[in-house]
Amino acid sequence: MGYTAKINVAIDGPAGAGKSTVARQVAAQLGYLYIDTGAMYRAVALAVMRRKLPLSDEEAVARLAEGLQIELRPGSEGQQVLLDGEDVSRAIRTPEVTKRVPQVAAIEAVRRVLVNLQQKMAAGKGVVMDGRDIGTHVIPNAEVKIFLTASVEERARRRYEELKRTNAHLTYEQLLHDIAERDRQDRERLTAPLVQAPDAVLLDSTGLTIAQVVERIVQICRRVLDEGESYG
Repeated sequence: MGYTAKINVAIDGPAGAGKSTVARQVAAQLGYLYIDTGAMYRAVALAVMRRKLPLSDEEAVARLAEGLQIELRPGSEGQQVLLDGEDVSRAIRTPEVTKRVPQVAAIEAVRRVLVNLQQKMAAGKGVVMDGRDIGTHVIPNAEVKIFLTASVEERARRRYEELKRTNAHLTYEQLLHDIAERDRQDRERLTAPLVQAPDAVLLDSTGLTIAQVVERIVQICRRVLDEGESYG
């Protein structure tokens, strides 16, 4: 069934829950624009690393973020991330960048810059956006809000399977520790901490395939489109 009206879909959840993969496929099925907010913070973290800025100098990091041009485009292998015109889609996924992301994301001035950009992207509707504070802070008026999670063990296993081919030194135990620590940092940060929106649908993907999770979310979206009201 085709729909003339469009809605916004917010998918939040902890690290390694599969938000990006799920959001990308949901957007494809609905014919919507997918916005990977995590990739935007990763792009800032990469720029910080390249310029050798200390993360403790929050003012300098914020000034850098304000001057960056970050673009998200559909690509043949998923979303293409451009930083000042350079394709950094692979560069932002390295462990060196990953470990800097929580600190970058905790800087309130950086979040203001990126949230403003994300809200502009969502203004025209027809957007699927994933992150950690999308339904609570970035687009709190989204018609569909999903809080996607899974056990820490399941998330570590998935991330290990994804990364082991390109990082032979990576261990499951290290990833388990890193994800648990990322959870703690995300929950305890003062600016936009990770929390489920009161009107979000909790979806635990432990034991589910990506296809099953995508199907459930798309069903919710179609129900909202059919009924013409938000889901919550």
